Amino acid sequence: MNAPVVIIGTGLAGYNLAREFRKLDGETPLLLITADDGRSYSKPMLSTGFGKNKEADGLSMAEPGAMADQLKAEVRTHTRVSGIDPGHKRLWIGEEAVPYRDLILAWGAETVRVPVAGDAADAIFPINDLEDYARFRAAAAGKKRVLILGAGLIGCEFANDLVLGGYEIDLIAPCEQVMPTLLHPAAAAAVQAGLESLGARFHLGPLLTRLERTDDGLEAHLSDGEMLHCDLVVSAIGLRPRTDLAAAAGLEIGRGVVVDRHLQTSHANIYALGDCAEVDGLNLLYVMPLMNCARALAQTLAGTPTPVKYGPMPVTVKTPVCPLVVSPPPKGLEGVWTVEGEGADIKALCRDSDGNLLGYALTGAAVMEKLALNKALPPLLA
Repeated sequence: MNAPVVIIGTGLAGYNLAREFRKLDGETPLLLITADDGRSYSKPMLSTGFGKNKEADGLSMAEPGAMADQLKAEVRTHTRVSGIDPGHKRLWIGEEAVPYRDLILAWGAETVRVPVAGDAADAIFPINDLEDYARFRAAAAGKKRVLILGAGLIGCEFANDLVLGGYEIDLIAPCEQVMPTLLHPAAAAAVQAGLESLGARFHLGPLLTRLERTDDGLEAHLSDGEMLHCDLVVSAIGLRPRTDLAAAAGLEIGRGVVVDRHLQTSHANIYALGDCAEVDGLNLLYVMPLMNCARALAQTLAGTPTPVKYGPMPVTVKTPVCPLVVSPPPKGLEGVWTVEGEGADIKALCRDSDGNLLGYALTGAAVMEKLALNKALPPLLA
């Protein structure tokens, strides 16, 4: 039997690549390996579940058995790859050697964790996959007060969703504004004001230094001396591409697993896409670039080498209290920002010295202008 194409990971990257590949090749053996339960779901929906009153099962779109049938593939769940041997084109699952024709790393990113003193570290919940979401929902049942660590994109999305789900929300982050690496300050102020109008409370600047259990919940001690009472904590500090196995196998590592425009790593027959991949210097943790990569890599695996291209890649942030679409200027390009509007409706545009649009941040009613502005944006990877 021919060695299979092996995909490690069954998130959006892994399953979408498998679907695109099967459109082009219905016969090559296909094996998907995942450390979780293998259910198909859309990760962006994790930060909309409370507002829609969805249990984890309600966010699942298909069981692994159904995905195996749909993809004419073998799906191995709750299975951890222990090593990769590029020289012999095989990987290891414990003592079992699994050969591959091509190996695709689609194992995503892991949540950044910071040590917190006190006796309640187990009350801090990252929500990075469907099983995390299920654990958090179970812990949150009957509770009311949630503290969110982080005021970036994910922290703000969870704040909006949990408020809609009936929870009291505090956010703490060691920064001066929400989404500091993504948003112009005027747009950030609009989003923060929207969330505050729902009752969310922001504590920007300090860190969480200690988390203690009390008779009626938790005490969160901040670095500025403030103390907050809560029932549980969501960690939304950020994501870090998973690279340990790739590094151990001798693959080139940067911010993520380094790949070229064909998504090939520094070893032939090993590719990467999704949150774990650094594509021609870009590590974009969003759905749109992931889908572009899945389509291009499927062509390459099916025998037609196809470089990935990124056009404009605007990001829609799920903060319905203050709609937000942002397209940060490409790295390395300098521009000047101008801001129009007030209150919730902000249009912040970044242009170069010749007047060419490089990026934007749109909030409130201004998001209606995104389609017209997208036509003027430069591609990220032409």
